[in-house]
Amino acid sequence: MKFFLAILVAGSLSWWMPLDSGTDPGAVQDNKENVAFRWGFGALIGKEKRFVPITRDTSLATGDEIKMVVELKKECYVYLIHDSPNGEVSLLFPEDIRQFAGDYKVGKNYYIPKGRGWFVLDNNTGRETFYLLAANERLLELEALMSEYAAAPKDARPDAAKKILAEIRDVKRKFRTFTTLAERPVTIGGNIRGVDEAEPAKRPDVASIATEISANNFYSKTYTIEHK
Repeated sequence: MKFFLAILVAGSLSWWMPLDSGTDPGAVQDNKENVAFRWGFGALIGKEKRFVPITRDTSLATGDEIKMVVELKKECYVYLIHDSPNGEVSLLFPEDIRQFAGDYKVGKNYYIPKGRGWFVLDNNTGRETFYLLAANERLLELEALMSEYAAAPKDARPDAAKKILAEIRDVKRKFRTFTTLAERPVTIGGNIRGVDEAEPAKRPDVASIATEISANNFYSKTYTIEHK
């Protein structure tokens, strides 16, 4: 799988087993905040490794580094899916679907990649797309398609990837009537935490630029990075 091939310190992707039970994500139609989490997406750019938040589509260069963090504020289900320039799809969060029944807790920071590692953009340039999805119920069809993709032989993966992207579009259409209630930066003492420079002795904590997100039943955002 081609992706940000160099990962500093630590960080790995793992797959999961197919699911055999669950709830239809469209079954609950609440009109209140039931999706709430903090989300941070940051990059270290240029030779000076300047630390900046990624909040919208942007351009990055080979050698730049990226990292994300998720912290649940309420019990909900967050997914981060990456679509690479060569059409390969991977689940970046959770690390494994089985994590939903294990290490998946409100109030804990989950870093992507795990630990101190950062993804580093390699020499394979092109469009990198990240799909952030969150719902009050598990997206079981999407999970099943990701499992099928992981188990598919190499020559069948392009078609499996297309099914995943089509399902993402379908899920977004299904929940299009639901609204985002709030999307605001986390503040300390009335000031947004500074992100001008990386500390020389260590990499910055991407949680310091996290945004609090709350929504009715469903939230989605797509980030496109032109990797040059």
